[in-house]
Amino acid sequence: MSGTRAVEHREAPAEHPLDRLTPEQIEEIGVQFKQLHDEVFDSLGDRDARYIRSLIGLHRKLAVGGRVLLLPSLFPPAWLAGTAVLSLSKILENMEIGHNVMHGQWDWMNDPVINSQVWDWDTASTKEAWKHSHNFIHHTYTNVLGMDRDLGYEIMRIDPDQDWHPVYLLQPLYNLLLMGFFEWGVALHDLDFTAVRAGKKSWLEVVKDFRGILGKARRQIVKDYIGWPLLSGPGFLTTFAANFTANVVRNVWSYAIIFCGHFPDQTFTFTPEQYETESEGGKYLRQLLGAANIDGSPLFHVLSGNLGYQVEHHLFPDMPSTRYGEIAPRVREICERYDLPYNTGPLQKQLGQVQRTILRLAFPGGKPRPKPGAYDGPLFRSPGERELAEAAEAASKSD
Repeated sequence: MSGTRAVEHREAPAEHPLDRLTPEQIEEIGVQFKQLHDEVFDSLGDRDARYIRSLIGLHRKLAVGGRVLLLPSLFPPAWLAGTAVLSLSKILENMEIGHNVMHGQWDWMNDPVINSQVWDWDTASTKEAWKHSHNFIHHTYTNVLGMDRDLGYEIMRIDPDQDWHPVYLLQPLYNLLLMGFFEWGVALHDLDFTAVRAGKKSWLEVVKDFRGILGKARRQIVKDYIGWPLLSGPGFLTTFAANFTANVVRNVWSYAIIFCGHFPDQTFTFTPEQYETESEGGKYLRQLLGAANIDGSPLFHVLSGNLGYQVEHHLFPDMPSTRYGEIAPRVREICERYDLPYNTGPLQKQLGQVQRTILRLAFPGGKPRPKPGAYDGPLFRSPGERELAEAAEAASKSD
């Protein structure tokens, strides 16, 4: 599989991609995606296990190294180095390790620690709340209006089909606050006051969930803002500031990657009626059309938790993230075969579209942006994809 075409999408059609496919084609697509999933899972083995174990080891070394560098945080070079290393460790832990382990991507290893049932992450959100709001609600109802609570996180209007309310006039401010304090927004997200108002969740359940958040928040605050700063002695305030900075850096990075996953112009939204009547193949198509990728280098994809491959992640959320770059060319090939879009672009483009949408839809009105047509770009887009595919093929032949 190869390609060097400059034009990446044909002229966008007027109708929704689902309207151009027959029921038989939709089921064919679903079968092909299911076969791709099963093929990868049949090949999982030592190289995958070595990757996640080595990454966890790297994260622990970075975390310890960052903390040690910050002990003499009154010394500016130590502060800068320690803050940078600690920021990197928090990004790795949240994005490529915590998020993906809690998706069950490594449960096949039967490891007593690296599995979705026991793993917890270094952030304010409890693992139980995250797995409910993200793994279940978001991944089940992806981009379904009124059902996917990640569409604007219930505080922002990010689709013209959402009703406007004066409260959205402040969403540029909410956006900035969420960017800097993303972990706390995520932690509170599963309280779901909309469900309380609708009578689907009791206040007793809210209190129980809030107690869990308070317990996790207490541990995070004691660790980052009391315990480690105290170890710095006279450098208490500078270490406090370093830990705060590292958390903000991680929050801004997580926000940027996650918001680019579903809010760029190219993504499609769906009605509850479409969701209720979709087939198994239709579920795959909704995940494909509702997600957007970010082009980048292998290092970028590791730091983003491989969520630069958001399309592949939503097609196969339980697949080890390291396999997304390997299968991406085959996903694009299916898109070409059935004249489907494959949503992707560089970070500055995707994030720019997101910010434009948030600003415009703070005000009444707004029209849907033009959607892409069938993907007509190279099958190998990001550096390293060809090598990953070749390595996977070689490994399959040696088994």
